[in-house]
Amino acid sequence: MSFSQLEKKLDIVFNDKNLLKQAFTHSSYVNEHRDKNISDNERLEFLGDAVLELGVSQYLYKQKERLAEGDLTKLRASIVCEPSLVEFSLQLDFGDFLLLGHGEEQSGGRKRPAILADVFEAFLGALYLDQGYDAVIQFLKQYVYPKITTGAFSHAMDYKSRLQEHIQENRNHSIEYVIANEKGPSHDKQFVAQVIINGNVAGEGEGHTKKEAEQRAAKHALDTLDD
Repeated sequence: MSFSQLEKKLDIVFNDKNLLKQAFTHSSYVNEHRDKNISDNERLEFLGDAVLELGVSQYLYKQKERLAEGDLTKLRASIVCEPSLVEFSLQLDFGDFLLLGHGEEQSGGRKRPAILADVFEAFLGALYLDQGYDAVIQFLKQYVYPKITTGAFSHAMDYKSRLQEHIQENRNHSIEYVIANEKGPSHDKQFVAQVIINGNVAGEGEGHTKKEAEQRAAKHALDTLDD
């Protein structure tokens, strides 16, 4: 696939096409093409890591006003960790555009988690150099921030404990969690949990495990209480 296809897919046109190409160039490709004046994406990855952490930190600071520093750190760590970066890369089909050496290609490099995580950060580094921080933020608004909003990283936060603390001032309040529904086949089951406060449903959430569904239900209740 060509990089012009990627630009069209992302609706981003790079001023420096070589910078975009470098973001997807693995060191194994450079090692097999030493006769060409090309660079791998490792330095861009270094820069992109810092840009991503700043962009996520800025978003969390503004959007999660009730979170303490420790909780903000935990949530950020769950967003910028390798598994999450791999998911972002897969969502955008970044693996299809990688330039890999023959050996890396044959051994499944396009699906290797470390490579997919690195290329996502390298792309952000390239975008930052080519178009500035605001362009990176626009990209994050489209592909990263929405996942934070929908609770994709809620497993990193103990929303159940926070909800308990939030209402514990009133000793008459009782909290109960129930699994209201189960959906999907056994190998891909979705649980629907409800948190009930004083007999009333205060929040609902879905997840692949009962614990995840309960955490999202607690988050929903907290968001409702904040409104």
